[in-house]
Amino acid sequence: MALDFSGQNLRGRNFKGRQDLAGANFSYADIRGANFTNANLTGANFSHAKAGLQRRWAIFLVFVSWLWSVFSGFLWALNGYFVSLIFDTSSLEKQIAGCTVLIVLIVFFLVTIRQGVAAGLQAIAGTFAYAIAAAFGVAAAFGVAAFGVAGAVAIAFAGAGAGAGAGTYALALAYAIAGARAGAVAFAVAVTVAVAFAFAFAGAFGFAGAFAGAGTLLSIYISWRDMKGDEKHSLIRNIAVTFAATGGTSFRYADLTGADFTQATLKSTDFRNTILICSCWHQAKMLDRVRPGLTYLQNSQVRQLLTTGQGQDKNFDHQNLRGINLKEANLADASFIGADLSEANLQDADLSRAKLKQTQLDGTDLTGATLTGTYIEDWGITNTTKLHGVRCEYVFMRLPTKEDPDPLRKPDNNQEVFADGDFADFIQPIFDTLDLYHNQGVDPRAVAIAFKNLAEKHPEAELEIVAMEKHGNDKFLLRAKTAPGSDKSQLSAEYFDDYNQLKALSQSQQLLLVEKDKRIRNLEIMVNTALGQPKSYTQGNTIMSDISGISIQGSSNVSGIAGNSSVANLGTISGNVSIALTQLPDSPDAEKPGIKELLTQLHSCISESADLPETDKADALIQIQALAEAGKSPQESTKQKTAKNAITMLKGIFSGLPAVASVVEAGNKLLPAIAKLFGLG
Repeated sequence: MALDFSGQNLRGRNFKGRQDLAGANFSYADIRGANFTNANLTGANFSHAKAGLQRRWAIFLVFVSWLWSVFSGFLWALNGYFVSLIFDTSSLEKQIAGCTVLIVLIVFFLVTIRQGVAAGLQAIAGTFAYAIAAAFGVAAAFGVAAFGVAGAVAIAFAGAGAGAGAGTYALALAYAIAGARAGAVAFAVAVTVAVAFAFAFAGAFGFAGAFAGAGTLLSIYISWRDMKGDEKHSLIRNIAVTFAATGGTSFRYADLTGADFTQATLKSTDFRNTILICSCWHQAKMLDRVRPGLTYLQNSQVRQLLTTGQGQDKNFDHQNLRGINLKEANLADASFIGADLSEANLQDADLSRAKLKQTQLDGTDLTGATLTGTYIEDWGITNTTKLHGVRCEYVFMRLPTKEDPDPLRKPDNNQEVFADGDFADFIQPIFDTLDLYHNQGVDPRAVAIAFKNLAEKHPEAELEIVAMEKHGNDKFLLRAKTAPGSDKSQLSAEYFDDYNQLKALSQSQQLLLVEKDKRIRNLEIMVNTALGQPKSYTQGNTIMSDISGISIQGSSNVSGIAGNSSVANLGTISGNVSIALTQLPDSPDAEKPGIKELLTQLHSCISESADLPETDKADALIQIQALAEAGKSPQESTKQKTAKNAITMLKGIFSGLPAVASVVEAGNKLLPAIAKLFGLG
């Protein structure tokens, strides 16, 4: 029976590592300062709960923000003092130092106001060497001590960065810690302390006082813009929120799958490395003051979508939204191009006219969703995508462009619409396939014999030919469905070992093998038919039960499919690649990318390439999948053979493109590194 903590005072309670909290009820509870690290909270109810800092921690951190304010005032006053040296006529060395410091600070002020604190710090860091060199040059020209000038410049760099950072951080911290009214008080006190100290300290230096005040006002301006959500100044905000979450409610490494945070107050809460699959955030408060880590909560636009359910006409291109809960959300006209919506809850969501080009939807629940007018070019649905009850009258197979404005409406007749349930049947893709890609010089007889041998050797794989694709003039893809869990890397390596040996045989030697089995001749005819089609894509309903569970007699229906079937098929291929990549282990060294990271970069570059034709793009993606499958193979020899074949094919695909093409540049950079990781370098 699920535990009930509803309405209880759980401040500072330790639930670390507890596995008995699945489905627990924490609604209306005070969980400020509670520790849920590593806890199992699947399906837990945190609606109306109050998370964040306990009062003693909040008071302590506000006190720290005051100290930062004082420190900021001191640093700005110090900067002001150095600038005031311009008016010291008793020493040329001091005047040069003052002028140099003034120039440095002016650059910092201008860049920071226009582009943010991070850009301002980068700007002065980038000009540090030039400023030092200039200071030495001027000092040498006038015969004064260069080291004194250089020292003043160095202090200016440190003072500008630390002064702005400390002041802005202090004000942002006060706001991040406090609530609405308390925040205003803390903010006002922090500002007062900063300004008062700056002027008091710098007053003795005349001009320094004014400059110190200007520096403090800059800190106030940056903090104000940050509180308004200006992304230019997000660096300071992120640091302040991180510090403010110290001692707050912690869900770090917890499993919050399906947890409900409806109308919960979540300031100063730690969600780093938390599993947030299908968690509900409807009307959650202060979600912008949590420590999100790398979860989808790090994006301000996504947080707004989660709390309001309103994402109409918004852009979420290339966002990692895996596991997000958008049940009943309004996503009409939204763009999710290249986004990852795998395992997301989109039940009853309105996706009318949404752009789902290359969107990954592995395990996504689209039950009852509205997809009328959606653009589904290359979308990555899989056999785990739930399409039950989808409402859809028509879809578009591609995004229109100036060069090709036809979006390929389905059904083709503009007066026709899908009946209830028809869309799911229309779009159901082919899953769990073994893709046997032949790069050049296809030998249909060798293909037929090698595939028959593979089926006989591995009856447990339940091989079933589902498609044949002709690519260009001399490239051919044989696609076969396999049983779940089959080692596709091993199957592919064995097939091509056999195929290459058979291809080397003379025609008479091949005929001796063919004469023993009529079914091989039938499959050879099918391959020849596919290669003879004028279109690039050939698909059949080939169920061959007589060859180790496979038959080709009377059941092949191989025909060219006119139009753009490869457009819809490309999404399936890309989806299969993404699934294969997610199954690879992460690199143990964050500074050194492994096979998964390098293949992910190459997959992204190929998918987004405007230089590759669709057929070549599909070919390249198939090779990426082969490399991903090879990366999982426990047999080193099989792994290397598959990797070598795939890398060779990728180089062949890229060779026909201009050297300046981005995908060629990426291939030249990534393929040698990938080969080395497979032991081929």
